[in-house]
Amino acid sequence: MSWLEQINWNEDGLVPAIAQDYKTGRILMMAWMNRESLQLTAREQRAIYWSRSRGRLWRKGEESGHVQKLHELLLDCDADVVVLLVEQLGGIACHTGRESCFYRVFENGDWKIVDPVLKDPHAIYAEHKHE
Repeated sequence: MSWLEQINWNEDGLVPAIAQDYKTGRILMMAWMNRESLQLTAREQRAIYWSRSRGRLWRKGEESGHVQKLHELLLDCDADVVVLLVEQLGGIACHTGRESCFYRVFENGDWKIVDPVLKDPHAIYAEHKHE
């Protein structure tokens, strides 16, 4: 059985993928992968996800320049979640311009923003389009 066949894909042929900073351990984001994106991620040593909204492969950083270089790929005990230990180029994983997509903490009955915007998202995407 190949390594891809050992994964318990959901009914849509996807598996949740958690990107985690390989140095700090901070969770940067969660996305989805299909067989092709996971195979390409392993081959190219960079994060490539399946974008459900776009209906196509999404090479992380293709629009922002914030590529995720793969350092290690892990599979959980139920074989239904993968973790990518990555080096986040540019230090920004979130489309909001923050280090992580997980920048809100539940406190006193509400969500509190705890991470600053490192770079205006409009500037990130405008800069990359001119390259």
